[in-house]
Amino acid sequence: MSKDAVTVEKAIDLLKDSGVRITPQRHAILEYLVVSDAHPTADEIYKDLEHKFPNMSVATVYNNLRVFKKTGLVKELTYGDSSSRFDFSTKQHYHIICSRCGKIVDFFYPGLDEVEALAAQVTGFVVDHHRLEVYGICPDCQKKETEQNQ
Repeated sequence: MSKDAVTVEKAIDLLKDSGVRITPQRHAILEYLVVSDAHPTADEIYKDLEHKFPNMSVATVYNNLRVFKKTGLVKELTYGDSSSRFDFSTKQHYHIICSRCGKIVDFFYPGLDEVEALAAQVTGFVVDHHRLEVYGICPDCQKKETEQNQ
């Protein structure tokens, strides 16, 4: 069994423990999120799965994403471009975002967790989470730019 299959099964168990019924569409959407590292929008998920489930609507995708979000399996990422992206990850991580094409890539840096403790100490706040976004130009866009300039 692959790492992704184990992850999907663990996520399904968590949903079942939360009283969520596992439909074929729900399973497919969850599996799509686990396998995808592209941080898809609901519309992208719908378009990629509509051939498999011709009767499934975009609303079904949104409703399932809401359920996943409520159970803590999925995070909704909003970056001001009016389309939410969805991220399945069980580990605290950060994102680097291409300023040109919008591609989002995960990166891990455990040292940033200390920022919460420091912020709480300095301000007296009870910190419940933080978010870090790094922006730049991805390798694909750099390559396109180089090719255009030659």
